[in-house]
This record gives sequence, C-alpha cells and structure tokens, in this order.
Amino acid sequence: METPPFSSLGLTPELLEAVSALGYESPSPIQALAIPVALKGRSLVGLSETGSGKTAAFALPVLQSIDVSCRDTQALIVCPTRELAVQVCEQVHILGSGFGRDLQVAPVYGGASMERQMKLLRRGSQIVVGTPGRLLDLWRRKALKLDRTRIAVLDEADRMLDMGFREDMEEILGAMPKERQTLFFSATMNRQVEGLIKRFANDPEMLKVKSKSLTVESVDQVCYEVRARSKIEVLSRLLDMEPPRLAIVFCNTKRNVDDCTESLIARGYTADRLHGDIPQTMRERVLRRFREGSVELLVATDVAARGLDVDNIDIVFNYDLPQDPEDYVHRIGRTGRAGRTGKAASFIYGRDVYRLQAIERYTRQKIRRDRIPTQEQVEGRLADQILEKVRATLEAEKFGGHEEQLDRLLEAGHSATDISGALFALLYGSVSRDGEEIAEDRPGSQRRERNDRPRQPRGDSRERHDRGDRGERGERHDRGDHRDRGDSQPQRSGEGMSTLFLSLGKEDGIRPGELAGMIYSEAQLPQGSVGRIALFAKHALVDVRSELAESVIEKCGNASLRGKNFRIGHDRFK
Repeated sequence: METPPFSSLGLTPELLEAVSALGYESPSPIQALAIPVALKGRSLVGLSETGSGKTAAFALPVLQSIDVSCRDTQALIVCPTRELAVQVCEQVHILGSGFGRDLQVAPVYGGASMERQMKLLRRGSQIVVGTPGRLLDLWRRKALKLDRTRIAVLDEADRMLDMGFREDMEEILGAMPKERQTLFFSATMNRQVEGLIKRFANDPEMLKVKSKSLTVESVDQVCYEVRARSKIEVLSRLLDMEPPRLAIVFCNTKRNVDDCTESLIARGYTADRLHGDIPQTMRERVLRRFREGSVELLVATDVAARGLDVDNIDIVFNYDLPQDPEDYVHRIGRTGRAGRTGKAASFIYGRDVYRLQAIERYTRQKIRRDRIPTQEQVEGRLADQILEKVRATLEAEKFGGHEEQLDRLLEAGHSATDISGALFALLYGSVSRDGEEIAEDRPGSQRRERNDRPRQPRGDSRERHDRGDRGERGERHDRGDHRDRGDSQPQRSGEGMSTLFLSLGKEDGIRPGELAGMIYSEAQLPQGSVGRIALFAKHALVDVRSELAESVIEKCGNASLRGKNFRIGHDRFK
C-alpha cells in the first residue's frame, strides 16, 4: 500500500514546513499510522522494530497539542537512556523550530547538574524529556510538576522494563492526571508491557508495523570494541591503515561532533563538521568542499546529514552507535553506491552490544567483530605506502631534474644509501603521527566477551535510578578535566612528557609547525624534545620532555609568535 504524504496526516503548516526542511518526503509506516490517531487525542500502543521513525511519530502530535503561551509541563517523554533522551530532545527542538523561543523543551537525565535542571523546570517547560530515575528524583523534590501534564510518551517501553524501571515508571505515571493521553512505543509486546498498558492507558488503539528484511550487501560491515577515551586514537589508526578519499564520521550529539572534529584537525587530518547549529550558508560551503575533496572527513549528526548525496564515499564510521537501527541503515547507505563496494566501521562498548544485536536483527545481517590495529601495524602500513609511492615514481621515471642537488650531496661525501635513507625518513616524517597507547593495546583487553562482564545486582529502587541514568555515562568521565575547555583528548602526553598550556590558538592563525619551531628556537632544545601539539580555538597544549619543561617556560615566557605575546605554563588540568 502506498504511503500517504505528510500533508494528509492533519499536521499544521508550521510542522509540515519543519518536516520538509529536514528532507522527509513521506512518513514511515509507524508515522502514517500513529500521527492521525495521536492528533485525535487517543492513547495508542505503537509496536514496531526499533528504528522505524517513531520519534517523529510522537514528537509531531505532541508539538501540535501543546499551548506555547502556557509554561506548565504539558507533555512528558520518558526514555531509557541519557543518549536517547538527548537525541529525542534535539529532534523535538528541530521539529518545533517554527514556535521560536515560545517553545521550551527541558532535557533531564542523570550525569548532568540537577541544580541546572531544577532551574530549567522552575522557569517553565511545556515538554520535558528525561530518564526515569532523574524524572522521579525531580518529581519527589517537587521541581517537576505533573498535575497538569496531558500527554505521556513512553519511548522504548520494553527496554525500560528490561532495565528494571517498572516501579519508577508506575510512580511517574501515577502522578499524572488519569484523563491524560498515553503513547506507548515498543519493539515487542511482552507480559510486562501488556500489564503496564492495561493499568495506565485509557482504551488505547493498537498499531503494529511489520518488520522488513533489509540488506546492504555492497557494504562490508565491521565493529570494534572501543572505550570512549580511545575512540579518536582508534579512528586515527583506521584512517592511517586505509586512507579514504572521502569518509563520513557519524556522532549522536553536536558536542561529540565538535570534539571529534577538533581532535582530528589537531592530529593533522582535513576534517569539517555538520550539525544542527551550523548555519545554512556554512553548511553549503562545507558540503561543497567535501564533494570537491578538499575536506576528506565529514563529521556529522544524523539530522545534519539527512539528504546528503555525495558519491565516492569509501567508508562510514559510526563513532557513536545510533539508537535506531533504521538510522544505522541510512548511515551505511552513504557508501557502496552505484555498484561500488563500501565499508562501515562501528565503535561499540558496554551496553552498545544490545543495540548492535538489535541492528543485526533489523538488517538480518551479522556484523563481524575485528581487532583494533596496533601502533606497529599502522607504522608498517605507512612504510609500505611510502615504498609503493617511491616504486611507482621510479617505474614512471618521473624523478628527473634533481641531478644537481644529488651531485652536491655525493660530493659532500654522503653515500647513495645515506641519501636515500634520509629521504625515506623525511617522507615517513611527513605522513606519520605520534600515536598514543590506549587501554585496548594491553594483552587480552580485546578478547573480553559479553559473558565475561560482571553482572550487577538488582539492588533497590534508588540503585536502579543510578544505574539507569548513569549507565551510559562513561564518556563524561573519559573527557577528563579538559571538558570545560572543549578538549576531548585525555592524557595525550606519554611517559617522560609534560603538557604545557599556551594562550594562543587557531583563532590567532597559529599552526603546529610554527609553534614547534618557535619553542625549539627560543629554548634551544635538542631534536625530539617536543611531542604532540593540540591546537584549539584560543589555546594550545604542547607536550615537551619533562626535564626540559621549566626551561621552556622560562625561555619562552617573553617570546612572541606572529607578533603576539602569550602566556605559557604547566597545564593545570593535567
């Protein structure tokens, strides 16, 4: 049966315009079924595979039903994890952009400042999106008012019940008016879900979408078990092992897009970003540069990359595994087009294994696990690439015109072997980078299987709040104390190195090479004294040999770079 257009579902012009701006041409099956029912004010149960476009299926009716002139909490959207809550909140903001500043959407979840969330709720938000534990805490503290909430949405209800949130969900639903509208969305209908529906839904309409078999045969799919703190290093190794012509790196949040892009640029890659905060003119410029190949790596969120049509993309990286399998299919569909083969690499860790299993069920394909390349393998691959380039140049005989320079070196007493060795060293130095050791390099760390993970005891209700709201919070810890300055690279300096802070950055037009040259010149350092340099908008972090750090600070204290004075000292966040 042909899917009806969005314009036939009963949505307002403002919402239709937002849908069109996102690049949606027609609603998904669950959207076509759920939106008209929800707009009538009826409760419903939407049964569909995870990744069927359900966020818009409930977000659009919720947005159409609220009164933006009233700051009461009129709709509550409950999600199982912090990541999903952030993603849903971002989608609601985008779909509700036509309301302007009158629309207030509050995200609340564990791992973030409760005081800030309480302040947000006191100011008034028509829609609140959150995880069960934090929502319950805020309600018990009387910061979250539910007595005038007319719509309750339970996103991935089956997953929340599996995670032990039944009591929390019952208490939250029990605090709302009985005549509310309740929208349940679930991938499965089990006894727990059925019991919750019978108790808290008012004569709901059952909507079920049959799953479709999906195949992406032209894409080689692989995943790597990677901790959050190791992601940027693993991504760099994979890029060095097989340098792509064009690649897309997908992240789940705008913050991760910014952090990943900054880290890639600091490591010498040509990268740019796309997310919801990028203006349209800038977006068009980024896409043009990406299509032309002047930008090799595009780091983007799903929303920003919707409608992206670029050929010759060699590989897609899921830096963050998407919440919905449908998003995964859309992502990897960017490569392997027009009869070509492509590749998709996903980073997973911890609870991601459950999402990976959902993706495998949805696509009816197995995603193989692979081992992370070691630093030695990367260095060997780079050496092979240089050798191949030299061999190709020799066979093409495109190396003439330098006889005079070669004769001068030979006359100076250097042998042909020494000269070629020096040239190889220069070539290798121009393409290599200083890798960093990661936890996954330790013996046995990549062999850990799911069954090896210790089971957590169920504990009491309060303990479940903490696990549910903080269980996927590892990335926040992994950022380290640099997170307030936008630094996503924890512990860059290796053994025997100290990190110095310098108050000049990319906004000052500084480049890593000239920064290193200034330090070598001013401090009169021996070669190899300066390690990795990470450039940020307004500052730089420089690794130097620990025994030389004080000398560098002293001798560079009165220096200038590009005519600008700067402060230099030990990185106080280290």
